[in-house]
Amino acid sequence: MITGAHCILYSSDPEADRLFLRDVLHLSHVDAGDGWLIFALPPAEVAMHPCDEGGEHHELYLMCDDVEATIAALNPKGVTALPVVDRGWGLVTRLTLPGGDKVGLYQPKHPTALGLAR
Repeated sequence: MITGAHCILYSSDPEADRLFLRDVLHLSHVDAGDGWLIFALPPAEVAMHPCDEGGEHHELYLMCDDVEATIAALNPKGVTALPVVDRGWGLVTRLTLPGGDKVGLYQPKHPTALGLAR
């Protein structure tokens, strides 16, 4: 059902950080268009930690091959999703976690870096 995760890091100098990931860390990547590099990551895990209101927040997008089918498979398990929106780069929704926060779910339309990790 979930085929990967797309993590977003925000930066005041994204070009320099992309070069660091490519040239220093030697992460495999794809060009999603116009030099926008998306990097492969090794297998990962995620943990939930408490956060005070107003604390730092991060975005996590789980990736799937078919967002509508994934939502349909999750609904019987009590998972709710916002309406799917076509952002151009993918079909996007947000799933509500048991704690009330939301996590992104999307079906990418761009090349992905999944499977490129060494």
